[in-house]
Amino acid sequence: MVSQEIIFAGFGGQGILSMGKFLAYAGMEAGLNVSWLPSYGPEMRGGTANCGVIITDEAIGSPIVTRPTALVVMNRPSLDKFESVLQPGGLLILDSNLVTRSSERTDIDIISIPAQTSAEELGNKRAANMVLLGALAAKTGIIAEDLLLQSIQRHGKKDFFEVNQKALAKGAEYVPAHSAS
Repeated sequence: MVSQEIIFAGFGGQGILSMGKFLAYAGMEAGLNVSWLPSYGPEMRGGTANCGVIITDEAIGSPIVTRPTALVVMNRPSLDKFESVLQPGGLLILDSNLVTRSSERTDIDIISIPAQTSAEELGNKRAANMVLLGALAAKTGIIAEDLLLQSIQRHGKKDFFEVNQKALAKGAEYVPAHSAS
């Protein structure tokens, strides 16, 4: 059985919704059932933003993710809000440059990545979200890298494709070899 329920969360303008959208499109390309449900505050850029993505080979009864198997956070308020709903044994990926505290959970797998720094080293700080997405894809194995790249190429901004490709690879480097769950 293939099944992941993921919440991506952070501030508007960080590419939170884009991460979910690219993953959902890749899931469709893989022939899986997908759901992408965005949520953002009225402020948009700088306000809160999150989205829930479900990728499964089973029917999806509701697009609302209430007990995620994975959580990707790009700021502390998102960690504060969603940490407690992550399933035991779930995966937490966080941007250690922006999340100013460690997780209080001991029953989850945590990958802490300096995504802002990594993206800056690649030449574009706006690719920090793709670094985190690369780690998620590598750790869970839910979507093949080529399908994720295809999704980004088809549905993302063309002038960011090369840096996004590098950012995905950089994120995967933070995942120990052979650790796909």
